[in-house]
Amino acid sequence: MREFFKYVFATIIGFAISIVIVAAIVFGIIAGVVSSIDDDNSVLVSDNSVLYLNLDQAIVERTPHDSFANLAIMGADGEKSIGFNDIIRSLEKAKTDDKIKCVYLSVSSPNAGFATMREVRNAMIDFKASGKKIIAYSEVYTQGAYYLASVADKVYLNPEGALEFKGLSSKLMFFKGALDKLGIEAQIIRVGNYKSAVEPFITDKMSDKNREQVTAYLSGLYSTFLQGISESRKIDTIQLHQIADDYQIRQPKDALTYKMVDGLKYKDEVLDELKSLSGKKKKDNISSVTINDYAKGLKDEKDGGSKDKIAVIFANGDISGGEGNNETIGSEKISRSIRKARQDSSIKAIVLRVNSPGGSALASDVIWREIVLAKKVKPVIASFGDVAASGGYYIACAADSIFVQPNTITGSIGVFGIIPNFQNLLNNKLGITFDGVKTGKYADIMSVNRPLTAGETLIIQNDVNRVYESFISRVSNGRKKSKAYIDSIGGGRVWVGSDAVKIGLADRTGSFKDAIHAAAKKAKVKDYAIVEYPEMLSPLKSLIQDGTDKIKTHYAKAEIGESYRIYEQLKSAIAKSGVQTRMPFQIVIQ
Repeated sequence: MREFFKYVFATIIGFAISIVIVAAIVFGIIAGVVSSIDDDNSVLVSDNSVLYLNLDQAIVERTPHDSFANLAIMGADGEKSIGFNDIIRSLEKAKTDDKIKCVYLSVSSPNAGFATMREVRNAMIDFKASGKKIIAYSEVYTQGAYYLASVADKVYLNPEGALEFKGLSSKLMFFKGALDKLGIEAQIIRVGNYKSAVEPFITDKMSDKNREQVTAYLSGLYSTFLQGISESRKIDTIQLHQIADDYQIRQPKDALTYKMVDGLKYKDEVLDELKSLSGKKKKDNISSVTINDYAKGLKDEKDGGSKDKIAVIFANGDISGGEGNNETIGSEKISRSIRKARQDSSIKAIVLRVNSPGGSALASDVIWREIVLAKKVKPVIASFGDVAASGGYYIACAADSIFVQPNTITGSIGVFGIIPNFQNLLNNKLGITFDGVKTGKYADIMSVNRPLTAGETLIIQNDVNRVYESFISRVSNGRKKSKAYIDSIGGGRVWVGSDAVKIGLADRTGSFKDAIHAAAKKAKVKDYAIVEYPEMLSPLKSLIQDGTDKIKTHYAKAEIGESYRIYEQLKSAIAKSGVQTRMPFQIVIQ
């Protein structure tokens, strides 16, 4: 009896503790929500303030409405992020804000693509036109960090720090050897000599065609990178190329010798300079406001009160059917947003903002159709971010005009299919066999427990060919080029933005802001408000919808570290069964 009561008591205590823990978590969530609501309405900027521009946080397409961003619970990492458009809008406001005296730029390793960094960089250059100064300081500058920091009036490096300047490299990962060891065969069906998404599964090195396109777009990215630094630092691009080639920046003093930085200083010395610029004395504390908090105070200003509106529809992430989420493109949600903007008479034009490597061919076509319908009743302008390739290009090719950054990755007009064959793994390595019956010859087509038959391969190849034919037809009609020409620059080839303009895949290089102005001009409106679609998931909905995946990701990253990227790519590749309009590979540039 004593043992019985002991176990009952232990169970009650355990249950009570569980209730307390759950209550604490719920309280933390509620507190985070309440805190975020309060923060949105209580941003106060003091006189003589320094705008603290932290660009080490993730720079995304839109600032997430995430009340749990700073709560390291339930797998959340507590890291902040901000939308590039909020950074641009904040810097534009700060130009004329008498309370903002200067900008302190802190950046070591930015989490953003090259085109996004260029958007932010140009916004900082525009800010400097006000006569206000930007001071950059870091203990370490990666190449991306230096690309951003180089626009500052003064670039300071810690005397014991490091500045990375060595040129760009692109590494591709090949899985054929691993698949062979596992007994998995990747059955590939594709259209296009450059559609190299499948190469990692059938070979152990780059094909000549793939090497050709990677060399071309990497050179294009590097050219834009060097040109920007050259203009800001007044150093010839040839000299910059030589500095990188010879790896001449090895010590902090080398960065000063080659005029890559303006001084080697400790942070306290930089803070003293910021005090002086903001009208403070050395003994005073700096008044500062973070870019995140400053942006919160601008959220309502974009509506402007105008009756005419420009709709910005954000298409960000992999493309798939269904609703998607804040980080992916669901064809249902994006199509519904385009349709809503088309049918709203107060919306005079649409800007489709694309940052996507592609995905499902069918989902891409569903979104394309809505763009075609919208274009019939109002102007549609596309603005490309870091990547708008394959399906990402497909959904935008019908737009009236396409804006790219010189370092946008785009094109990749091609189609492929991967049907894994696990027969060897299942039969010979795991001892698992299959047997069954079917009512038709092709009733079990696409089965992954056996190889495709010749007849099945022909059927799938014809389907891939049909999708490719539709793809180049869509692009041909949208870009007003012959199908033969689109085929000649298609075939899955990836292009950098500046080259895409030259060959007619895009109309001009320009920023997100330029695209909005072009949409307004084409719609013949001058006074307008910006409305954004689709509506972002609330923090609670996002947690409920994606919480499990986020927790899994959090702990997987914690356990396997840098190897998580390998795991993620292999897992993603196996999941991409069926016909895809997707980027050739995951681009990793260092």
